Amino acid sequence: MLTLIPTPIGNIADISLRAMDALRDADILLCEDTRVTKKLLHILNERYKLERKEQEFISLHSHNEQAFIEKISPEFFEKNIVYVSDAGMPGISDPGQLLVRYCQDENIDYDVLPGANALLTAFVASGFVNTQLLFFGFLPHKGKERASSLQGALHNGFTTVLYEAPHRLEKLLKELAVEVPNRRVFLAKELTKKYQTYFYDIASELTSKIEKSVIKGEWVVVIEAGKALQSSLSEKDVLDLDIPKKSAAKLISKITGENIKECYTRLTKASV
Repeated sequence: MLTLIPTPIGNIADISLRAMDALRDADILLCEDTRVTKKLLHILNERYKLERKEQEFISLHSHNEQAFIEKISPEFFEKNIVYVSDAGMPGISDPGQLLVRYCQDENIDYDVLPGANALLTAFVASGFVNTQLLFFGFLPHKGKERASSLQGALHNGFTTVLYEAPHRLEKLLKELAVEVPNRRVFLAKELTKKYQTYFYDIASELTSKIEKSVIKGEWVVVIEAGKALQSSLSEKDVLDLDIPKKSAAKLISKITGENIKECYTRLTKASV
C-alpha cells in the first residue's frame, strides 16, 4: 500500500496524529529529500517520542520520479510504502501524482492524508470571496513563457494562487502593478513560521509596503479574480485563414497559451 503524507510547512506542531502513525509504521519512506525527512523524524522523536522500527529511505524527487516509476513493479507496494515531500502536501508543486497514477493503473491500494498546505492556507487568509480558484504554482522565470503564463494567471476569471521565490517577488509585483494596477493582491510570507506576515492592497500600492529587508522567505501570492478575457476567435477560425502554418501557430498560441513550437509541430503533423 502507498500512503502520501503531508508534512508541516513551518510549524512542527501542525503534524497530524495520523501522519505520525503512518511515519512510524512505514517499511519504506520515499522522500523528496532524505535528509529533510530524517531531520523531521528526529524532531518528532524528540518532541513526541515517535519511536520507529528499522526503515529504508529512498530519494524520490522531480528529477527521478519518472525513472523510478518505470523501474518498480506492483510487488514493491506489498510493503508499507509512504511518500513524504519536504513540506506541505505531496502533488502540490511537489512529486506524488505519478505514484498515485501508477497505483490506479495497477489497482494498488493507496491513501492520501490531509494536512498542512500553503496554497489553501493563503487562499483562506486572503479574504477573497470568489471561492473558485486556479493554482499556477511557480510561473516560468522569463521570456515569452512567463509573459503568457502571467496573462493566463491574471485574466482567467478566477481567484489565482501563485508561489514565488523571494528573489523574484519584486519583479512579479512590478509586473502586477503594470498589468492590473487596481486589482487586489494578497501576499503571505513564511506561513505558520515565526515571522509569518500578511500584506494586502491593490497591486500598484503593494511594492511600497514591502521593504527589501522583509522579502526573504517563502511567498504565496493570491490575486483577486478579474474579468476573463474572451476571444471570439477559435483554433478552427485560425486554421480556416489562408496564412502560413507558422503564423497560424503564433495566433493559436496567443489564444490558448500553447507553446508556439509545440503548436507548429502539431499543425504540421495534422496536415500530413
